[in-house]
Amino acid sequence: MRKLLFLTSFLNTLLLASFDGTIIDKLTQQPIQKAIISDSKKSIYSDEKGFFSLSSDEKKYHVKAYGYRPHSFNKDINQSVIELESIKIKALYLTFWGANIHSKTVARALKIIDKTEVNTLVVDVKNEYGSTSFRTSFAQANDYGASKDRTIGNIEDFVKLMKSRNIYLIARVVVFKDELQAVNNEDYAIKREDGTIWRNHDKMAWVDPFDKRSHDYTISIAEEAAKVGFDEINFDYIRFPAKANLKLKKESTEENRLKAIETFLSSAQNRLRKYGVFISVDTYGNICWESGDTGIGQSVASLAKHSDYISPMLYPSGFAGGNFGFKHPSEHPYEVIHRSVTNIHETIDPVRIRPWLQYFKDYAHKKRPYNKFEVTEQIRATDDSNTSGWMFWSPSSKYHKCYFEASIE
Repeated sequence: MRKLLFLTSFLNTLLLASFDGTIIDKLTQQPIQKAIISDSKKSIYSDEKGFFSLSSDEKKYHVKAYGYRPHSFNKDINQSVIELESIKIKALYLTFWGANIHSKTVARALKIIDKTEVNTLVVDVKNEYGSTSFRTSFAQANDYGASKDRTIGNIEDFVKLMKSRNIYLIARVVVFKDELQAVNNEDYAIKREDGTIWRNHDKMAWVDPFDKRSHDYTISIAEEAAKVGFDEINFDYIRFPAKANLKLKKESTEENRLKAIETFLSSAQNRLRKYGVFISVDTYGNICWESGDTGIGQSVASLAKHSDYISPMLYPSGFAGGNFGFKHPSEHPYEVIHRSVTNIHETIDPVRIRPWLQYFKDYAHKKRPYNKFEVTEQIRATDDSNTSGWMFWSPSSKYHKCYFEASIE
């Protein structure tokens, strides 16, 4: 029996054909170190010379490197040198309702992309309510009515249009804030101490991050976005509610919270590997200044273990008066962004940091409008702190082309 097992293992090894390659920068022709080469089951890294050797019986492979577009190739194509195209993400967010191929919102965004440095769109695939912007093949979500109010009728046409313009596509997927999933699965909805479903200030229910059923549900929707051609999955609300005295499956300790979020990301990483997409996670801006998990299960070091990019929401209006030594931080957009990003350089490589920036009026302090100066100051701060780019959040998805023209490269 032992000989038979050995022979089986030996034959399986023979079937796993090994192939070698080198990953280089398309423009500079220089080798890329620590590029991630994956089949559907495992990932390896290129060495300091860009070289890799992979044993696998699969035909399709994916390559990811921070600061580059994702790349896929077939093994039967004799490609020993793989060139990656560098990209600094410069993104605009499109609301759930604005991401319609026939909408004025999309038309305006495409005009901005045509004429400026902007090269990326962030599209809501699953919003806070739990609705999906297109009809997926995930039956459970469809049964809940998730696609009832979809805004993208034909996702294939949508992606094809964006790819024809070389636009990098990011799918925003809200994780644990999910009214539809919670009301249809009350057994793992977050509850008050009296056992009734808890909802936050905007009347939205959440699902329990300790329950792996909530993990599987959202990752299944993320897979749908990966299948149709998004380059990156951006997980938002990937945290516990900032609220005490809620009923959860486990005791809400820092250790338990961090482990729950890491478990979600590890599972997402494993299931999304076969699509070659990047994974980014959204956080509060104060994550750049806190040593613990801020009570919600997030820390830079913890999130970095199983994701590619960290995206702190560094809205200057989100910081309280007195932070950074400023009475009104919103009046100092450059300093807020630059100091926050550089403060976590020792924890994570800056090329893996891509912050959300503010494209809306200061709501917290002096009601200061955020115009071209404030927008360009935030961009300058990301450049000076060596991030991999930026993403602007506008609740209305209305942007001004002239704000981005001066910094075109």
